[in-house]
Amino acid sequence: MAHPIEMIETWRGPFRENLHRGHAVICDASGAIVEAWGDPDAVIYPRSSCKMVQALPLIESGAADAFGLGTEHLALACASHRGAAIHTERVKRWLSALGLGEGDLRCGPQEPDDIEARNGLIRAYSEPCQIHNNCSGKHSGFLTWCKHHGAGPEYVDVSHPLQIAVRAAFEEVTGQVSPGYGIDGCSAPNFATTVHGLARAMSYFAGASDGTSARDKAAVRLHEAMRLHPELVSGDGAAATELMRATGGGVAVKSGADGVYIAILPEKKLGVALKIVDGSDRAKAAAMSALLIHLGVLPSEDPVARRFVNTAERNRRGLETGTMKTAAGFV
Repeated sequence: MAHPIEMIETWRGPFRENLHRGHAVICDASGAIVEAWGDPDAVIYPRSSCKMVQALPLIESGAADAFGLGTEHLALACASHRGAAIHTERVKRWLSALGLGEGDLRCGPQEPDDIEARNGLIRAYSEPCQIHNNCSGKHSGFLTWCKHHGAGPEYVDVSHPLQIAVRAAFEEVTGQVSPGYGIDGCSAPNFATTVHGLARAMSYFAGASDGTSARDKAAVRLHEAMRLHPELVSGDGAAATELMRATGGGVAVKSGADGVYIAILPEKKLGVALKIVDGSDRAKAAAMSALLIHLGVLPSEDPVARRFVNTAERNRRGLETGTMKTAAGFV
């Protein structure tokens, strides 16, 4: 069994202060490994990086078209948004069109990451609600599926027909029987797979054609929606949004909690999966940036690339204190 490799390191002055190890896999459209670092067979939770997989039944079942969902809805179904007004107002309208409301969600309340939205709640002496939850778009998609099928309200139960459909789609595109599941931060089941399985799923999305099967068409619609609306997938300033913008809309990028990142490269028909084993958010953004540079879709001197990897570390006064860079042996 291979071990995680050194990927990202930070230096303060003359000493290496932090070291982040991880696994990464790049797959072609057939699901074969093109390049790998660490252990491709390491079992991980994909967390929110696989939301486009969880959204496949929404389109395949006909629910998305039955309720007239557009590209903004589909981007939100794949989103880990920041709870800004551009996210919450769209989720409210989506739920209203279903004849539902905030109380029908099962994701739980969450303080928004968007500073303006957070400050607005504080000034109004208001509490965050479930619509502010970064997964409320995904859950709105879940509710759309349930409405279309007349399914029960407890859609996050692993035995609910929706989650059975999600698991089936997940195992089919990863090419692996999931060894089990955990409950994610939004209360939905999160099915485990290997790093290779997650990369294989993303390569499926990258190689799908909108002129073939219903699933292929669904996969294309989802990654196109993500690339068309990067601000809805995460939000201004967030790494996933900024990296998609920096690649000119040619790549779909999605983060997951605790060190997971994926990328879908339709033009190259490649899928990428990454896991930083210590769960560092900074390290996963740096490692994904390095992989996108390595694949030739992100210029190394682009300001966004320089923000996340091979960049100077500065303190609150703007003084340079060290560097954050890729470790020797990684890309």
